[in-house]
Amino acid sequence: MTQNWSPESWRAKPVQQMPEYTDKAALEAVEADLRAMPPLVFAGEARQLQHSLGHAAQGKAFLLQGGDCAESFAEFSANHIRDTFRVLLQMAVVMTYGGSLPVVKVGRMAGQFAKPRSSDTETQGDVTLPSYRGDNVNSLDFTPEARIPDPKRLVQSYHQATATLNLLRAFAKGGYADLNRVHGWNLDFVSDSPLKERYEDLANRIDEALRFMAACGVTSQTVPAIQQTEFYTSHEALHLNYEQAMTREDSLTGDWYDTSAHLLWIGARTHQEDYAQIEFVRGIKNPLGLKCSPALEPDELIRLIDILNPENIPGRLTLIARMGHDQVEDKLLPLLRRVKAEGRSVVWSCDPMHGNTYKSSSGYKTRNFEHILGEVRGFFAAHKTEGTHPGGVHFEMTGKNVTECVGGAHAIGDEDLSSRYHTACDPRLNANQALELAFLIADELKAIRHDGLSKPIAAAAE
Repeated sequence: MTQNWSPESWRAKPVQQMPEYTDKAALEAVEADLRAMPPLVFAGEARQLQHSLGHAAQGKAFLLQGGDCAESFAEFSANHIRDTFRVLLQMAVVMTYGGSLPVVKVGRMAGQFAKPRSSDTETQGDVTLPSYRGDNVNSLDFTPEARIPDPKRLVQSYHQATATLNLLRAFAKGGYADLNRVHGWNLDFVSDSPLKERYEDLANRIDEALRFMAACGVTSQTVPAIQQTEFYTSHEALHLNYEQAMTREDSLTGDWYDTSAHLLWIGARTHQEDYAQIEFVRGIKNPLGLKCSPALEPDELIRLIDILNPENIPGRLTLIARMGHDQVEDKLLPLLRRVKAEGRSVVWSCDPMHGNTYKSSSGYKTRNFEHILGEVRGFFAAHKTEGTHPGGVHFEMTGKNVTECVGGAHAIGDEDLSSRYHTACDPRLNANQALELAFLIADELKAIRHDGLSKPIAAAAE
């Protein structure tokens, strides 16, 4: 796989969606500083995640990947990290119970700064400036000075990612992730929801299961695993100067790992076969993701799989479908059929966010909750048609009570968007909307379990 590859071989390839730095010497100095920094994650953790994703590829686990559209320097706080982590835990508990499957939890956190843009420039009134490309590149402020790419922002993003990871590890292992605590949060959500009757049955059954476990002596005091969880980080492999600087040779295996995150994905705008982003990720050993848009043809997908996972290793590659609610089945079915016919081992995940973005009548970029839900249902329906495994979901969401996506049980309307629209880029689900989806996905997973299409790890033949 790594023949004729090195961490810098991407530099000889055409590149998309990368900033143009005017001060090359300053960029080189920042890259040197980053190369001297400690890794953010470790090779063994990435291997552990790939192993878990291998189960998801076989229908024995389910991937939950979510977090901010783009992390920002201004919104960085312990409370923001905690709230997003908490909602992901709540979603995972509901999905685990509904599907009787382990849920692999991966955050769009601790590195999801850079964003691809549809245009290199942005115009407001009579003024045209370079586009905002994420806080690790330039500033959202609409001034000529703010929009100049500044390499020092890469160092600031590294330090913010370090602090985020430290807090996530403390939350995951220090008791905050206790199963009983997480379920208590879900009970609060159900009691406050306008759709209380729809969710109450599942919540009550989880409650009964936990009470039964406690009666049998299975508590956080007797079984420490109940108060801990595994949590991984991910972001788009877009800013390759940063990714190369964070790539290190594993002392145990001699393989190269990008230590900026456990999982890196390639977006729909940068997956050209002979371009820089694909060239970079093909040589690292991290588990990878690949966004699949409606324009992706089966032949092209197979060629990309050949490049990214030539050894057909389970868990190495997650295909993240982002088709749009009105065409998910039509566009996804040919890809499912071809990948299955070729015998390729992949995790199929659903991103119901990026194909469902539109500008509201009030001028805000938004997404409709019903469209998001419709794409998730279409994703599950397509897999049922082909007899393949729906392996996960990928959301842009936050633990904050924002008003960025319309709809949901609390019926956010067009007129509500301006009240708490905080995203620096794309609209996110708020905590209530994310949990609503978790309960609905749990129903889909339960139906698969009843149909016998998925098997828990403990019951599956190896």
